[in-house]
Amino acid sequence: MAEVFIRDMNEPDLPAVLEIEHISFTIPWSIDSFIHELRNQYSITKVAVIEDNVIGYICAHHIIDESHILNLAVHPDFRRCGIATKLVKEVLDELEGKGCRFIYLEVRVSNLVARNFYARLGFKEVGVRRNYYTSPREDAIIMMREP
Repeated sequence: MAEVFIRDMNEPDLPAVLEIEHISFTIPWSIDSFIHELRNQYSITKVAVIEDNVIGYICAHHIIDESHILNLAVHPDFRRCGIATKLVKEVLDELEGKGCRFIYLEVRVSNLVARNFYARLGFKEVGVRRNYYTSPREDAIIMMREP
């Protein structure tokens, strides 16, 4: 596999990001949601790129010393290649550099692959949000990481 680069997301990346989003989620974000994140001063948006092709992305928010990973996906052709790990580590480094002490995210109760993935990156399960997801309706596990 060619080298993977992580860089800031830009508006020209959105068609590829939306394609991955629609493949990955039953209720995908809209283009307006991504544009909002790109323009939000408290957002960090990154893409993983191979040879000018966007193959994954991550979006996170930070306010004062707390942050929240909002969205993460990798194109199915490139899953299990360490790309999600690179994306998360890049954002964790940036968040920690901004003084974030608590980093949160939600994941479907049934998504054991994601729960184990985040646990390997130091996230711990700290709570449940009842009926957080729709299509299908499901609880979310709240996970948190402290630097």
